[in-house]
Amino acid sequence: MKEKIKELWKLCFDDSEEFVEMYFQMRYKNEINMAIESGNEIISALQMIPYPMNFCNKQIATSYISGACTHPEFQNRGAMRQLLSQAFTRMLQGGVYLSTLIPAHNWLFDYYARLGYAPVFRYSTQEISLSGSAPSPDIIIEKISEYQEAVYSYLNGKLSQCPFCVQHTAEDFRVIMADLALDNGILLAAKTNNEISGISIAVKREGHIIINELLSESKEIECSLLHATRKYYGCDRMTRILPPDDRFPQQALGMARIINVKEVLQLYAACFPKDEMQIEVSDKQLSTNNGYYYLNNGKCMNSAKRLPGSHLALTIGELTEKVFAASSPYMSLMLN
Repeated sequence: MKEKIKELWKLCFDDSEEFVEMYFQMRYKNEINMAIESGNEIISALQMIPYPMNFCNKQIATSYISGACTHPEFQNRGAMRQLLSQAFTRMLQGGVYLSTLIPAHNWLFDYYARLGYAPVFRYSTQEISLSGSAPSPDIIIEKISEYQEAVYSYLNGKLSQCPFCVQHTAEDFRVIMADLALDNGILLAAKTNNEISGISIAVKREGHIIINELLSESKEIECSLLHATRKYYGCDRMTRILPPDDRFPQQALGMARIINVKEVLQLYAACFPKDEMQIEVSDKQLSTNNGYYYLNNGKCMNSAKRLPGSHLALTIGELTEKVFAASSPYMSLMLN
């Protein structure tokens, strides 16, 4: 199965041989793969990569759709729609609350929206200027080329502080490091008193440095990391990717779809006890989500029968968008 999926991947995606080998050695597992076969041929496949996510003061299980592809000769026949519907059922049975993905092309936002996904993940970009600043001589900057537990712990600790954020496991961070090496990227760690106090993860694109993640304990440490990144690449133009921020331009990144409406709304109600709603949910792919939900005083009750009063009719995609409307969810370092 693995080799067949790999051949389909190569046919559908324009990735380097090195990236494909890394993905199938470190990321791919048969147990997270789903596929549709025709005879002895795989015609459509996807992987459901598990990611923890901070959501409403809890950590929930999510499933990130990766490598979704269909053989060119079988496209536009509903194979991927069928495969995703099957994937949603497996996710629900496996205790997954939310599915996420990053569309490979802009037109795919509309395609996935028809399957219940909503474009809730965004990011901001900040142009960096280092004029008039200087690195601190007391801060040691080290280039990290291989997985280090201390570096992962720092990244994990910082991202865990974000209230609505996709988290990375240690296994996933190893994949991030491997992909960074293939992309001629760099991970720099700042140390003060021999303890990690900041990290910068960057790549260079057409004479332009992209800071994919910049985490630190102070502006002084942040400045030293940026100076070291600029020196490494020998390039002055730098753009930082950061969580949605009204002070900077924002762009769409990823989409989410609620898999378990009851559990998600129970968490939401507890997190936002002042929100009182009567909702009628319609989910074309997961009929178990269909029904009526009542949020009141921090609790959620659901019923197959309509209770008295007006109801807000929402598709599963509209519900997903409403749930995340005020939370600015964030994801980064997803190999997109």
